[in-house]
Amino acid sequence: MAVVFLLAHFDDEYCALPLILRAQAAGEDCWFLYVADYARPGMAERRLAETVAFLKAYGVPAERVRHVGRGSGVVDREVAAGIPQALAGLRAALAEVPSISEFAVPAWEGGHPDHDSCAAMATMLAAERGGVPVRQFGLYNGRRFPRPFYRACSPIPENGPQMRIPIGAAAWLKWIAAVRFFPSQTWNWLGLWPSMFMTFAQRGGFACQTLEPARIAERPHAGRLHYEWMFQTPYAVVRQAVDAALADEGGDQSAGRARIRKKPASIRT
Repeated sequence: MAVVFLLAHFDDEYCALPLILRAQAAGEDCWFLYVADYARPGMAERRLAETVAFLKAYGVPAERVRHVGRGSGVVDREVAAGIPQALAGLRAALAEVPSISEFAVPAWEGGHPDHDSCAAMATMLAAERGGVPVRQFGLYNGRRFPRPFYRACSPIPENGPQMRIPIGAAAWLKWIAAVRFFPSQTWNWLGLWPSMFMTFAQRGGFACQTLEPARIAERPHAGRLHYEWMFQTPYAVVRQAVDAALADEGGDQSAGRARIRKKPASIRT
């Protein structure tokens, strides 16, 4: 059996470490599939190498780490617009995974449009496999926080009950130190890293939630979403792309792609 981590970006796996350790303790293989490509190939290669090194430190072989978005045109911050292509790449990669026990995915929380797009795709792919569970883990969100502030790794109540995953003191210390594997993202981790471990300290550790398919039909939370001001991507763009992909799953693929292309001219992605 295997747990498939369906992720947008290299280093997203850092925030899911307790889920990785939980799967390994249960004797399950972990596979990591990344859907976002990068405008600069050199950056993609560097970030992939960082992720491979991090996962190797936790016993994950490099052959189970796949950049399915490489060369797909589904670039960072624009995964929503490329959901059909991303799904095709994911399905091809998943054909090599013998038996899937669950998916793990960034939470449907309004933090980054790529994260929410991955959450939506995970529910579609899970349904194709008989409804295997989808576990969502928080990366960051701005729920009830004034910009530019956010909470890292903080489950939102809209996503349902929390499941806590305990890890030992030595594992915590190793996790804290493992941020060193991502030097290309130092600037981003300067904000995320202290926020995530502050969240864990305040909330008594790491928690994830089950992502129910019906949740994808709802706005992540009331009020302005973090990515709406941070990346200037309105929720309507993500909503339209997800709805189009769901329509495609029902067979109306040409209509779905047409709807994705009809973005408002003022939207910057």
